[in-house]
Amino acid sequence: MGIITVAEKDDYLVDMLADLGFVTPDQVAQARQEAQAAGVGVVDYMVANKMARPADVTQAKAAHFGAEVVHLSAIKIEDDVIAAIPRHIAKKYRVVPVFKSESSLTVALADPSDIATADALNHLLHTEVIVQVASEADIEGALGKYYGGRDAGLIGDAIQKLTQSEVEIALPQTDVTKSKDSVDADAPLIKLVNQIIIDAFKMHASDIHLEPLSKRFRLRYRIDGMMHEMKNPPKRLQSAIIARLKIQSNMSIAEHRVPQDGRIQTTVGGGKMIDLRVSCLPTNHGESIVMRILDKEGLRVGLAELGFLTDDQAVIEKLIGLPDGLFLVTGPTGSGKTTTLYSCLHFINRPDRKIITVEDPVEYVLAGINQVQVSEAVGLTFSGALRSILRQAPNIIMIGEIRDLETASIAINASLTGHLVFSTLHTNDAPGAVTRLIDIGVKPFLVASSTRSLMAQRLVRKICKKCGGPSMPSEAELKALGIESEAAKSATFRKGKGCDNCSNTGCRGRMGIFEIFVIDDEARKLIYDKVPTSVLRVRAREMGMRTLREDGIRKVLAGMTTPEEVIRATVGDDE
Repeated sequence: MGIITVAEKDDYLVDMLADLGFVTPDQVAQARQEAQAAGVGVVDYMVANKMARPADVTQAKAAHFGAEVVHLSAIKIEDDVIAAIPRHIAKKYRVVPVFKSESSLTVALADPSDIATADALNHLLHTEVIVQVASEADIEGALGKYYGGRDAGLIGDAIQKLTQSEVEIALPQTDVTKSKDSVDADAPLIKLVNQIIIDAFKMHASDIHLEPLSKRFRLRYRIDGMMHEMKNPPKRLQSAIIARLKIQSNMSIAEHRVPQDGRIQTTVGGGKMIDLRVSCLPTNHGESIVMRILDKEGLRVGLAELGFLTDDQAVIEKLIGLPDGLFLVTGPTGSGKTTTLYSCLHFINRPDRKIITVEDPVEYVLAGINQVQVSEAVGLTFSGALRSILRQAPNIIMIGEIRDLETASIAINASLTGHLVFSTLHTNDAPGAVTRLIDIGVKPFLVASSTRSLMAQRLVRKICKKCGGPSMPSEAELKALGIESEAAKSATFRKGKGCDNCSNTGCRGRMGIFEIFVIDDEARKLIYDKVPTSVLRVRAREMGMRTLREDGIRKVLAGMTTPEEVIRATVGDDE
């Protein structure tokens, strides 16, 4: 459903937009003339040419029909209200329930003039329907959030087929030694658990979250860094689903008091093998399960695909081509540090170089590279593995994370004895990595002499390729990013409208924004003198280091991401 499709509807909306002061009479006259020449609706033309905002059109629709405007993205709709309209009806009529009383149901529509939809809902739902108005984007977002994506109906079907007796048959309730493979693979509960995993993979989710709450069992997928609530399994299935996943992960189903970790290896569509890293945590209302999806064969990311612009990519290629030294990537958990290091290793992986990694866990399998899995259970720690691999005479070493002084010391000593060492560190910015190493206990002169470069990064969502189009940011967004009006005029601002490809979010996939600090002789002297991070950061800026926000602004101006994404990812980086 577009903003407007019929000429008669255009007329009332144009008049209402003018009456409310959203457009001027001159703009109306211009829009009518040019829209007729272009063969498009007047309101469509006004929105496309920034004469009116979509929010103004929504307000005008509501005012004409005496309805209220509801902002669905700003409210939480309860499960019992969502259940008042079945998924197939909500999707077919593009309607979202907002409030339910004993005698009526309040719903949100994008077009209150659609009398046929209101009549159909009255007939299908057997109750009085009260109409509120929401924007198209709000409707699409709410449908995706509360009713799930294209495949979420499969989970709903699996839930409906389950009976309590089938749950009890599908799972061993007391026999904790029973094999995870000894249950019937066609049992409805097992099909439901498998469908949850398959749907997450199809929707390109990185994590699956199953969270026991007081009155419901919430299912959420993390897609492109954002949480999306899916069709929730009934609360009565909570224990059975958790038990099934614990059996698959080789956890003890008799233990409910302490956290447990495990792994699941399974196949998805087309026989593709994926691994899931499973964490089980006791909470007030039951055990919470989080599964990280690891597609071991799915990482084929080059440096350009990471989000490096041409000048930054040239700097990185030069740095990772050095024969020795320490290259650190910093950032919070989930900022893409490991993916960046894998891409760097893939770039420099040649037959004349021996590369060994020490990881916990090995997330992706890289052809031609020796990867070591840390195992605390058998005493194979980061430091222990590092001592051994140095005797394997590698050229390049990757350490999953520097966590303590022993690991840091071995890594730095390796970098000083002719090895190129890659690793990650948890700090907020690139210069902060120096302070972090010194706080761990590394001597400043060792940090100064071994470190070649420090790079901080964050992830921002990319604009969907299928539905992305020109879109001018608001004045507030331009001001927040410090984009001058002259720069804005020559920029290529874009934004996604929402489509099936991106689950109506307007974004599909993620890329990095980067802060690269190349260590020179003056920076080494400052590190040796143990200057504060703020002083080191000033020196880095003088050398030409762009901050995370500045790199993000470049990508906004190039139409690669949106201002909202950069602002969200760089809160506090206002330099």
